[in-house]
Amino acid sequence: MEQDAGRMGHRGHGLCGSGGARTGSGARRGASPIRIGFIGELSGSTAGVGQDQLDGFNLLVERNGGKLGGYPIQLIKEDSQMKPEVANQVARRLIERERVSIITGVSFSNVMLAVHKTITDKEVFLIGSNAGPSQIAGAQCSPYQFITSWQGDQAAEAIGKYAQEKGYKRVVTMAPNYQAGKDTVAGFKRFYTTPVVDEVYTSLSQLDFAAELSQIAAAKPDAVFAFFPGGLGIAFAKQYSQAGLMKTLPLLSVFTVDALSLPAIGDAAVGMVSGSFWAPDFDNAASRNFVQAFEAKYKRIPSNYAAQSYDAAQLLDSAIAKVQGKVDDKKAFAAALKAADFKSVRGDFRFGNNHFPVQSMHVVQVAKDAQGRNSLKTLATPLKDYTDAYQGQCKMKS
Repeated sequence: MEQDAGRMGHRGHGLCGSGGARTGSGARRGASPIRIGFIGELSGSTAGVGQDQLDGFNLLVERNGGKLGGYPIQLIKEDSQMKPEVANQVARRLIERERVSIITGVSFSNVMLAVHKTITDKEVFLIGSNAGPSQIAGAQCSPYQFITSWQGDQAAEAIGKYAQEKGYKRVVTMAPNYQAGKDTVAGFKRFYTTPVVDEVYTSLSQLDFAAELSQIAAAKPDAVFAFFPGGLGIAFAKQYSQAGLMKTLPLLSVFTVDALSLPAIGDAAVGMVSGSFWAPDFDNAASRNFVQAFEAKYKRIPSNYAAQSYDAAQLLDSAIAKVQGKVDDKKAFAAALKAADFKSVRGDFRFGNNHFPVQSMHVVQVAKDAQGRNSLKTLATPLKDYTDAYQGQCKMKS
């Protein structure tokens, strides 16, 4: 949307001050709640991703008695159904009908690319807690976006460096044919500099990988790098094991084996490695408290999706308190968000100039935890205090 000549907005990578808000007034004590929209995948084979995001966010809200920053909030959730056109409809409804000041969640990159401009052009703050496509980390960055997860390449970059250091000479990559799939493969190849044997892309709705696994077995690579989130990862890993490949062909992954998929995959996943910004064994107070509270409430190990959405709630908790609930003072609220004055589950947390985290990226391995459950154990940290590859393309200043 074109901005007025007298205001700075999305195009100029600036922020208007208070007074021009179209999304309702900041909630003060005793006033109406701050209205926050949540968009996520809440149905279908990838519903676990959105549900864990929602549960991680709600964990902090409920602990705070329905408040963030000391102010009551109203969370309005919407299922994007992993359909960009549906996501755009619900984003518009949240902004125009529900008059939200903030939208959080957004599970998949194709959905993020569909709603990002719709949300940020309306000067609604987008606190993304999963999808991090390269475009919004780079040239399409916005001062209204604050991403608490990762840029889509980063975990794959850690695995690429790990694979290079392990000396694998022949690697096949596999991913769904959408933006995040392409970003992860690009990230893997950024640090794994040996040419890959093949790049295999599948439909985003595909759950039968028999043909592709036969193709891989025939190619006889040293290892396979795969990205299949949510229900896709469960189907892929189980079929990989059933094909007899798990014991003979190392499977390197990102967001394929996690707390969502491990109960369904079972012991076949033990030993698999993955790239991640966080694991449940992190030894800091914020992470330990989060894991303990999540398991107590939901009776399951939290995934990274829950962890990064919990951080989204913590970010808002801090920023809303700083502006005393006046979220329609956009300049002040943006500054409060950028400060990121909270204790992240991952340890140190700060935003780069593109409002993506500058963070370490780890390699984790599936192993038994103290209770005998399959979980993720930190194995190595190939990338420390790492800025994503696209921040230089973002016009915003630090």
